[in-house]
Amino acid sequence: MKRNPRKVRWTKAFRKAAGKEMTIDSTIDFEKRRNVPVRYDRELIQTTVKAMKRIAEIKHKREHVFWKHRMAASREKLRAHRKKKAEKASVKLVEPMAMETTETEPIREKIRVSAKSRSALVPGEGRSMGMDID
Repeated sequence: MKRNPRKVRWTKAFRKAAGKEMTIDSTIDFEKRRNVPVRYDRELIQTTVKAMKRIAEIKHKREHVFWKHRMAASREKLRAHRKKKAEKASVKLVEPMAMETTETEPIREKIRVSAKSRSALVPGEGRSMGMDID
């Protein structure tokens, strides 16, 4: 099945088109294929291997800086999204109204109500030993 390489997410073409990979860098020039064969030279091979290691280190550092720069832009979006999500999911507690000292004093005082004295002679007055009058 034929597919457009710029639309398939795992291809280099997609990554470059989407801005996820470095497109302009001098280390990429070293990876180009060379069609002209070179006669074997031991010193040339040694210097090439050393250069390859150094170029790999440089490329790794540059890719990391490129990635950090890309993530810095998304960090603000992520913070805003997390803040919005936290506000939506959190339970908002309403602070109780501050009670003033003038309002609490009447509530704290006991209200005394005059009650009728209970008779010991009438049953059901709350005492266990009541007397019946016939």
